Amino acid sequence: MTRDDQLWGIDLGGTKIEGVVVSAAHPDHVLARTRIPTESGSGYAHIVGRVRLVVEQLEAASGGRRPAVIGVGTPGAIEPAAGTLKNSNTACLNGKPLARDLAQALGTETRLANDANCFALAEATLGAARGRDVVIGLILGTGVGGGIVVHGRVLDGLHGIAGEWGHNPMCGESTACYCGRAGCVETVISGPALERYYEATAGRRLLLADIARRAADDPAAESTLGRLTAKFGEAIAAAINILDPDAIVIGGGVGNIDRLYQPETRTAIRRHLFNRELRTELLRPTLGDSAGVFGAALLTV
Repeated sequence: MTRDDQLWGIDLGGTKIEGVVVSAAHPDHVLARTRIPTESGSGYAHIVGRVRLVVEQLEAASGGRRPAVIGVGTPGAIEPAAGTLKNSNTACLNGKPLARDLAQALGTETRLANDANCFALAEATLGAARGRDVVIGLILGTGVGGGIVVHGRVLDGLHGIAGEWGHNPMCGESTACYCGRAGCVETVISGPALERYYEATAGRRLLLADIARRAADDPAAESTLGRLTAKFGEAIAAAINILDPDAIVIGGGVGNIDRLYQPETRTAIRRHLFNRELRTELLRPTLGDSAGVFGAALLTV
């Protein structure tokens, strides 16, 4: 198989770096795959070297030369004007020209997108929303982010922040956010935010999965899920009013909560919609941990 028959992707995470080679004709067919620790505590140059090691391992495993372009999913957004990374929780990457430095280290072009965009692209192309024209992929976990895919292409935007709904402000909310503002979606319906709400109501700390399981018998747990339903409806309705998507795929730990896919959530969304009609599908992801690395490979198409 020649390099033109392959798509290569790297998922650069804070704790692990995963690489994959897939068939260009059938991107869900894996030809080679590897995963190593990121070792981000050792700094920026070390991370670049770790990505190079993943690519060398893929090259050896796939039996072919590395391609002209490799897709890379990153923790954080790319500033298009400067070509640098921003808003990454792997702090040593911020402000660095990662695409340029990876291209030099690998001897090939690199095409970068944030991890939420890679998730959205994979689920829209190979996963739960396959065949839909306009797809929003949401990450609802420790943080809140998102990506937008239109006719199979990721929408980046002028500032590289398209889909970052997690930092839209919410009415009546004032919790400080790490971004420097207050009342962001992330401060209200991320996993840690919901756990803090439960603790303030019940006087004890529980993990979100346990809160969800207790809702039938625990008024504080039910109140927490009610808050999730109402605030998710308010937050995502703004995106639906603007994009009118065919489907929304909800990833991350919060996305595992059944309540998000039940009628009361759709009712909460409709309260804030322009025309009160909601045909948009709310979907669970189907690719699991593979979404990021498959999405990175698909960036090269």
